[in-house]
Amino acid sequence: MPGHRLPDPLPVSPLADPRAVVAGSRYRITVLTDGLLRLEYAEDGVFEDRASAFALHRDLPVPAFTVRETDAALEIVTERLHLVYDRGPFTTSGLSVQVRGNISTYHSVWRYGEPAADLGGTARTLDNADGRVPLEPGVASRFGFALLDDSTSLLLEPDGWVAPRPPGRTDLYLFAYGHDYAAAVRALYAVSGAPPVLPRWALGNWWSRYHRYTAQAYSELIERFRAQGLPFSVAVIDMDWHLVDVDAAHGSGWTGYTWNRELIPEPEQLLEWLHANGLRITLNVHPADGVRAFEDAYPAMATALGRDAQAGEPIAFDVTDREFLAAYLEVLHRDLERQGVDFWWLDWQSGPHSRVIGIDPLWMLNHFHFLDSVRAGPGLTFSRYAGPGSHRYPVGFSGDTVISWASLNFQPEFTATAANIGYGWWSHDIGGHMFGAKDDELTARWVQYGVFSPILRLHSGANPFIHKEPWTLEPDAAAVMTQSLRLRHRLVPYLHTMNHLAAQGTPLVRPMYWEQPDRAPAYRVSHQFRFGTELIVAPITTPADPISRLGAVRVWLPPGEWVDIACGRRYSGDRELVVHRALADIPVFAAPGAIVPLDAAAVPDNDPVNPTELELLVVPGADGRYELIEDDGAGRVARTPIRYDAATGRVTIGPAQGQLDGLPASRTWTVRSPGGDGSDPVTAAPGEAVVLDLGAAPVTDPGRELFDRLDRARLDHELKVQALAAVTADRPAGARIGHLHALALPRAVESAVVEILSALD
Repeated sequence: MPGHRLPDPLPVSPLADPRAVVAGSRYRITVLTDGLLRLEYAEDGVFEDRASAFALHRDLPVPAFTVRETDAALEIVTERLHLVYDRGPFTTSGLSVQVRGNISTYHSVWRYGEPAADLGGTARTLDNADGRVPLEPGVASRFGFALLDDSTSLLLEPDGWVAPRPPGRTDLYLFAYGHDYAAAVRALYAVSGAPPVLPRWALGNWWSRYHRYTAQAYSELIERFRAQGLPFSVAVIDMDWHLVDVDAAHGSGWTGYTWNRELIPEPEQLLEWLHANGLRITLNVHPADGVRAFEDAYPAMATALGRDAQAGEPIAFDVTDREFLAAYLEVLHRDLERQGVDFWWLDWQSGPHSRVIGIDPLWMLNHFHFLDSVRAGPGLTFSRYAGPGSHRYPVGFSGDTVISWASLNFQPEFTATAANIGYGWWSHDIGGHMFGAKDDELTARWVQYGVFSPILRLHSGANPFIHKEPWTLEPDAAAVMTQSLRLRHRLVPYLHTMNHLAAQGTPLVRPMYWEQPDRAPAYRVSHQFRFGTELIVAPITTPADPISRLGAVRVWLPPGEWVDIACGRRYSGDRELVVHRALADIPVFAAPGAIVPLDAAAVPDNDPVNPTELELLVVPGADGRYELIEDDGAGRVARTPIRYDAATGRVTIGPAQGQLDGLPASRTWTVRSPGGDGSDPVTAAPGEAVVLDLGAAPVTDPGRELFDRLDRARLDHELKVQALAAVTADRPAGARIGHLHALALPRAVESAVVEILSALD
């Protein structure tokens, strides 16, 4: 098609090294890694060597393995697994794999045809979900093995186009990594491709509301955000940017590519203004209805596809048509991008089927939009999950969320479990999209969780009573939201380092059992998660108790010592406990020696560039190391080593290494411990070393904290006096807890007080 072509294809290496292959006339087994097998069976003896939607790279370093053949069976043994196969059609009795290592023999044998009970991956969407939804498979399992069936996924031709699978062939990927869940996901990335590094600005706050904004109203909103110290880095403009009130002869107004100039008379001017104010822009697009004659781009689309524009016949959406897809990208979207659109919100809600069996329109949109987005730099798209391999096309849109505590309660688990399929960049409707009732406590807790989710995108539905502007909330909730939005932008230096580590194989948000797979409590706290390398987060996702007036969450702290980074309270680990927090606080813990870099500005700018002032939050008690990773937006990376010496209390920073052109010419550093004040600032160039003194850690006052927890409770005053006397008596903690229990306080109040008594002095 002259002038219009699809974007350059992904680089692939789908043909495995012959030395990794053991094959017969109808079977082929490829030892991709020491813990990952590709198992193929085809009655016609034809095997697939093209890349698939999941598997791009099979030409991997050949692991060590041995092969033994007898009349009865073929055996393949690696360091991690032992396969036994009778060389016939795959059957439960004829094909098995034993996971080697410290796993129960009873549970560690996979047999073909039996379900591989894994720990779950993720799901296509949370649309209309009010709580838990079923999860698709992942590659982590307590039994040590997990299975991905690639038998029906689409194929990638050498020129980058797609083809359906021939029917009747079996193509399986068996992950046998025992409890080494991180290694299983790294193997997935090795075969499927790694996630990209997101643009730094994507890690800030996103504003999204389904609302008929005028250009003036939108700019006034952004101005008010700035005046109130509320930073945003992405402007999400929902579907009313385009014409929605169309003649019924054309169908619905959900699909559109023509600006509604009654609302936004000069789109280029609005987009330029948003860019000047430090925001990137994404527009919502529902492509299912194709291109109708009322669209500004219709004549150009018709010409591109050899249609008669004068006839006015609608151009159907057909993602299986190469020429349509090329014109869809180059005609419909390119002009809008030239006007200032930075990336697209692909709102595909029309199912997994197309004109060709096995070709999912959602996967096609994600794949080709992302490829199209990388032509000018780091790519980004925003769309729902479309199966294994979708981690290559961030960011994920989890759908239209119901406003409820049940929705919030499931989101931390849903997000963390997605790491089991390598899908690390979910963006949720923070605060919820639809239904529900006004509940400012729920909104505040949801935004707190959003700070520690992969992408913080506030969102509201079209109902005029659903809104997330902080000034529309009660004062306490408004203060929490303001604090949270500022903290998110302050965390970007930490988040961007984790962004680079995610592209190397470690998702930002991970379940607790990834690092403690042999401890049963790690599997019970599904709502709790690791957030990067330094932090553990346990968001509060249920309403506050009406008597204690505190929110609560059950946590499990791994072995060692853990510190609440907000106040400095220390806890012994290797135990479960219930922690209680007022509305302003979310439980976030770090181990001694942890280092968290923050933008030092109390109110960061909208565009979260590499800051000129950085604050290091350092947890005293053990030596610590951290490497701050930054880039210039074009892939050139600078790394700044940071070391903490617990014996001297000194923090040594730098010198930075790598490509320093993207860093400020000079940078001011401060350091503080949790609950403490900052050190005196020191300014230096990136190529110079800086030494700072952390000083002594602040001392928490358990007596004051005990009084505060009793004081805020809705209890009889005399009972409070008795309780305070019991818990502050000069007796061992066990005796004080026993006395407190005898007073028969309401359970939530007693639990809140016991938390303080059980913390380390």
